[in-house]
Amino acid sequence: MRWVVRPGDGGTVREVMARAGSDDHAVGEGRVFLGPRRVRTGDERVRVGDVLTMAPPLPGEGAPARLLVHAGDLVAADKPAGIPTIADHAGAAHALVTAVARALGIDASRIHPTSRLDRDVSGVVIFALSRAAAERLVRARAAGTYERRYAAIATRAPVPEAGEWNAPIGRGRNPRLREARGRDAIAATTRYRATARAPAGAAMLAVAPITGRTHQIRVHAADAGAPLLGDRSYGGPTRLTLPSGRVLQPGRIALHCARVVVPGAQGEGDFVALSAQPPELSTLWSALGGGADAWEGAVSCALP
Repeated sequence: MRWVVRPGDGGTVREVMARAGSDDHAVGEGRVFLGPRRVRTGDERVRVGDVLTMAPPLPGEGAPARLLVHAGDLVAADKPAGIPTIADHAGAAHALVTAVARALGIDASRIHPTSRLDRDVSGVVIFALSRAAAERLVRARAAGTYERRYAAIATRAPVPEAGEWNAPIGRGRNPRLREARGRDAIAATTRYRATARAPAGAAMLAVAPITGRTHQIRVHAADAGAPLLGDRSYGGPTRLTLPSGRVLQPGRIALHCARVVVPGAQGEGDFVALSAQPPELSTLWSALGGGADAWEGAVSCALP
């Protein structure tokens, strides 16, 4: 809902929302914006001509989080595809951070995400439960001891089938997307290996981002001529017709963060989180004719 404040609507966000008939919980769930800025409290003042945008609640809000490990000041959660890691333009109630806070019985402001997965990407996300833990993991990133292993299904195996992608990543013509060697490009490195091929031509990839640029794996894979299945933004097909005539329509990006290793409070390698292959990606790989052992190979193989 988009509401332009008129004379008589009231002088606060709460008063205008009452006039508009909006959900009383929308502000607390992060679904209300005054211009481009998210509203933090219903007592914020408004003026005639201001624009309030109130997003509706999304399906799945209130769903429980699947916690993988909770040890000391760190917790790992298994993010499904289709929800954001943190609050987005539609609010915070459907975000993973909110579900984790609810599962732990604490306020979401006490949880610090140390990595983020795109909405349509699944897998392990590590949250720090203290400022000290968040700072420790920032140092781990800088030192190269924050390890992430992804499994991906690409349209084809890249050439060569193992190595490093080093194209710098910058902004593309679409401000929401990124581009290899794009505007204001920053150095980016991703290690990869094709671990299996399906008869239909798709390849299972093991991937480890060394840097952490926005959409890094997706951009690098596309730049290498091996875009990920379901990744419409970067050239990946969202509809596949097999030789048998069967049509597959991946409903998400075929990318999953399968394993994360970070230093826990007791030192390096103290905290390990592992997530199983999502059923929808398992079904997709099987439908492509891929072997059952490809996933384990992608998670455990050595990379260049």
